[in-house]
Amino acid sequence: MCAATAGARGRSVLVLDHAPQAGAKIRISGGGRCNFTNRDVGAAHYLSNNPRFCTSALARFTPRDFLELVERRGIGWHEREAGQLFCDASARQIVDMLRETCARAGARIELACPVASVRRDEGFVLETARGSVRTAALVVATGGLSYAKLGASGIGHDLARQFGLAVVPPRPALVPFVFAQADREACGALAGISLEASIACAGRSYAGKILFTHRGLSGPAALQASLRWLPGEPLTIDLLPGTDLLGELLARRGSRAEPKTLLARHLPKRLAALHCERLGAVRPLNQIPEREIRQLAGRLHAWTVTPGGTEGYTTAEVTAGGVDTAGLSSKTMEARPVPGLYFVGEVVDVTGELGGYNLHWAWASGHAAGLAV
Repeated sequence: MCAATAGARGRSVLVLDHAPQAGAKIRISGGGRCNFTNRDVGAAHYLSNNPRFCTSALARFTPRDFLELVERRGIGWHEREAGQLFCDASARQIVDMLRETCARAGARIELACPVASVRRDEGFVLETARGSVRTAALVVATGGLSYAKLGASGIGHDLARQFGLAVVPPRPALVPFVFAQADREACGALAGISLEASIACAGRSYAGKILFTHRGLSGPAALQASLRWLPGEPLTIDLLPGTDLLGELLARRGSRAEPKTLLARHLPKRLAALHCERLGAVRPLNQIPEREIRQLAGRLHAWTVTPGGTEGYTTAEVTAGGVDTAGLSSKTMEARPVPGLYFVGEVVDVTGELGGYNLHWAWASGHAAGLAV
């Protein structure tokens, strides 16, 4: 996006990519159909040490702007829940669109060309696998540490530090949780269960599917919560959002059925049984004191779990943290202390929620730098 925008302004542009093919992350995104943006793009859906930093770039390149590129190309698309926009056919269409847009703008792409080093010398000099490249301006669009199998690395963070910029400690995000050992043993029998729930973490709540795995929790709601989770913090899980469980249980106080039988109307049987057993609610309902009934309902609406960690960069969809925005211009993405040096996309400390927000940040930040470089 940055190369096409700069090229369209008449700039001489060279893209160096160490990968053998362009857009590897785009190709696998959205299950191969590329969730290329979201209608609800806005600063509220991004995490950063400076929550307002992304506002300028997002305002100047909107979901409608990217959608116009898609429609002009004739790419079929559809909308899913929560404003997520996907290709009808293949994510490769987005890669092809971007490559052809670069070609029309005169931007050249060199694949399988890793950069060994960068230094300043009346601009920048890059030592690459194909020799030296001298340039007046340098845009770093190297992504984060997620998807190492696709060639992800920390080179962008290293370059920022080399030129004196601070880096917010990177961490895996939009990633499944791993239970602490005690919970993993107790919840092992729940593997494969999926249900609608709500997970609260660090003052935000995310509703959607959760999936119990052999190691912990996955599914969209869990991945969303991981964006704001820090080690040692608890998750509060509402397993029955929108259900007045206490009212239902109290209305059946005279029942001889066990709570797990009544709960099975709302929850998978294994999950209902586990929570009843852990609270000792294994007698007929008419033998359980009201205090214990309230405790059971409260637990199912606010089950508190402190994960042992996450699955890490191996399965993380994005990297949170990155180049500190305090050192960057929000309008141009240029490094304030190093004129001519720009950072865009995931390498910057701006991380979006699940649903097309991170790709849109790539488009918007690339476009902002492309207008200025």
